[in-house]
Amino acid sequence: MNVAIIPARAGSKRIPHKNIKHFAGKPIIAYSIEQALASDAIDEVIVSTDSEKIAEIAQQYGAKTPFLRPASLAQDDTPTMPVISHALSQLSLNHVIENVCLIYPAAPLISSFDIDAAYSQWIATDKDYIFSVVSYASPIQRALYFNEENELAMLFESNLNKRSQELTHTFHDAGMFYWGRKDAFEEERIVYSTRASVYELSRWKSQDIDTPEDWDYAERLYKISVSSD
Repeated sequence: MNVAIIPARAGSKRIPHKNIKHFAGKPIIAYSIEQALASDAIDEVIVSTDSEKIAEIAQQYGAKTPFLRPASLAQDDTPTMPVISHALSQLSLNHVIENVCLIYPAAPLISSFDIDAAYSQWIATDKDYIFSVVSYASPIQRALYFNEENELAMLFESNLNKRSQELTHTFHDAGMFYWGRKDAFEEERIVYSTRASVYELSRWKSQDIDTPEDWDYAERLYKISVSSD
């Protein structure tokens, strides 16, 4: 079976109760759960949490919460990989799992279409992972910064006079979903490697939500996307 695992701990410093805070009318985690449930490629949706309140809300929207995550795996500095590995160790007691889709709980612009399209693209390869990415809005090769003398400078001066089409296409992790083989997650293999492929999203489909300003902007994007459907 293919299982989606959504890691959603209770603690959040910059946006209190972030994973269950209402976003455009419902808890933000509901969007990840609903789109995972709508995916043809996913057989079961699991939320890994240390919070009974989050577990209750996750169940209301159709996810399963067969275990509570230990506090040691719910700290501010806890990496995601050990959380997924722990979830798989619990699930493997009663399930035969082949592939895993890690989905973050604060991803309201996610769609089952992209989850399934990425899966179809990936499953025909021998890669360990495929994950969603978004292209940079401006060429990073022309990035500016203030040097040690507090003077404006180019990070890569050799690109000053190059045309945009001469510069390498670059993108960044969209922080939305990651398909991977069960053993890759269990062994906590590195995602950013030659053993991964990427699925590129349109820029308006992704927005990191780390601050209240990010939250407001994401809600605006979501409302625009809904009104244009």
